[in-house]
Amino acid sequence: MAWKEMKKNKAKFLIIGAIVFLISLLTFIISGLANGLSQDNVSLIKNMPEGTFYMSEDSDDSHTQSHIDPQKLNETMKEDENAFAFSLQMGALKTESDNQQSVAFLTSTETSLFTRVDSGEVILDSSLKDQGIKVGDQLSSPQFQGTFEVVDFIHNQRFNHSSVAFINQKDFNHMFRTEEFQIIYSPQINEEISGLKAFTKNEFLSTIPSYQAEQMTLNMIVWFLIVISGMLFSIFFYMMNVQKIGMYGILKALGMRTGDLFKMIWSQMGLLTCTSLIASALISQTFQVFAPDTMPYHLPIATTVQLSVVFFVVGFLGSTISGFQIKKIEPLKAIQQGEA
Repeated sequence: MAWKEMKKNKAKFLIIGAIVFLISLLTFIISGLANGLSQDNVSLIKNMPEGTFYMSEDSDDSHTQSHIDPQKLNETMKEDENAFAFSLQMGALKTESDNQQSVAFLTSTETSLFTRVDSGEVILDSSLKDQGIKVGDQLSSPQFQGTFEVVDFIHNQRFNHSSVAFINQKDFNHMFRTEEFQIIYSPQINEEISGLKAFTKNEFLSTIPSYQAEQMTLNMIVWFLIVISGMLFSIFFYMMNVQKIGMYGILKALGMRTGDLFKMIWSQMGLLTCTSLIASALISQTFQVFAPDTMPYHLPIATTVQLSVVFFVVGFLGSTISGFQIKKIEPLKAIQQGEA
């Protein structure tokens, strides 16, 4: 019966299906942009294993204001042999042709997560290859008197929308006039250290102003679109139900149960939603292949599946809420109303 009604009213159901398709496609693409911007902003941190990040208690939850006391650092690293310290500072590198690139300089103590770099050397994120930089190039910096030789590239290491530049600790200290590290990382979860403030990976990411502002804005748009889709289903099926009160009255008079009428609505909602979501998911995943390299777009299949499930649940709730009026229909009154 549900399918017969959809075939009879093709135009109405095609319109609602097209609207759901466009809203879900827009949601997938915005979610892909949110993930892409997240990767472009803090892939350095996101690529690190789950663990605990420590900053000084007076840092005001900002890594740029954190200064780890050397004695506290030594004590921590003695107690936890897998812990290491690192520092991040924004700066710039110049090529021999005076082409300047913004980078995030990083140095760390000995760790397997970051490649060891000798003094006068630099390892860069591979995105700088697109700027014509290659292994063996000599790069200068306004903050450094000497030059850096590019010895290698590493994939997907970015911070604050800039390529990460791994340099030696001595060079970093000379550039930024400090010997104190900003952050201690430990693979141990929820381990408290006196004198230091602990953060999980997600908590540490939320302390980065650019990351928090971007993700909050884009996620609000995504959820707003999902709410709109739920309201759309409610309004559409409500209007359809109003038009079919007489038919529902006849069906009830013939002995059809309210639960069967709800199943008809759910079947129509499920078919519309599944068809629209499959089409929009395929297009959004295909867009990922053809998107230009300059566009930070990244949409994992897991995220697509999660959003599809949310859309389906919201559609189910919207159509169910609109169907509550069916329970109140009295066959005789509905038939008389339909005849009028």
